[in-house]
Amino acid sequence: MSLQENRPIFLTGSGSCAEIVINAPARRNALSMSMWSALPVLVRTVDADTAAKVLVIHGGSAGHFAAGVDISEFETIYADEEATRETTATISTAVDAIANCSKPVVAAIEGSCFGAGIALALAADVRIASKTAQFGLPPAKLGIVYPPADLKRLVDAIGPAAAKRMLFSARRFSGPQALEMGLVEELAAQGEALDAAKTFAEEVAGNSAWSVRTLKSMIAAIDEGASEAALMQHMVDGAAGADFREGYRAFLEKRKPQFPSG
Repeated sequence: MSLQENRPIFLTGSGSCAEIVINAPARRNALSMSMWSALPVLVRTVDADTAAKVLVIHGGSAGHFAAGVDISEFETIYADEEATRETTATISTAVDAIANCSKPVVAAIEGSCFGAGIALALAADVRIASKTAQFGLPPAKLGIVYPPADLKRLVDAIGPAAAKRMLFSARRFSGPQALEMGLVEELAAQGEALDAAKTFAEEVAGNSAWSVRTLKSMIAAIDEGASEAALMQHMVDGAAGADFREGYRAFLEKRKPQFPSG
């Protein structure tokens, strides 16, 4: 076992695909506060890596994606108002780091994806789950609520009615049910979510890095109410760019493009 594999969360991968691995199998990959604190650092490393075109987040060999926040720490991390605010801020910073990564992020989900694990998955751009994955939001069973930013992402993804169904019942939902409600975008056979995510990553990596990066920022800007005029500037910049010239010339010449941006 490598030194990395001894860590509860670590960065690995090669070439165009970076991977953040959640590695706490004894607790079904529930994340401790130290793990949440480590996430932004790992994401910044991926952002700075010019070779990495896509980030995949998964649960390694644990058989689970993430079972939420480590409940064994609750007595400490929710001890009082100050601790609760600090804990929520730490987790929000980690989730926001995923959402704001300049590169596409894919969550490959096997097994358990509960509570804050769903928040982590929703921060990704694309979610691919195995058919046997299980999803659940247990705040009502614990006598607490879901953090505001995570709640907004949930409602944006699946709508108010489905969010209420998940949260009020606190029941578990299957992979096919998650696909039906829009919580995930693709299903894979059991044990094959990571392979499917890497296949998607390869497809993305073969495209213009400038286009992918700019499209991601445009979609985020639309969600924040950006004007059509502001978004149109990206179209103008793209048409004048070297990637576009290489792209359409490669199409006409029936060859694989070699985009200057990667």
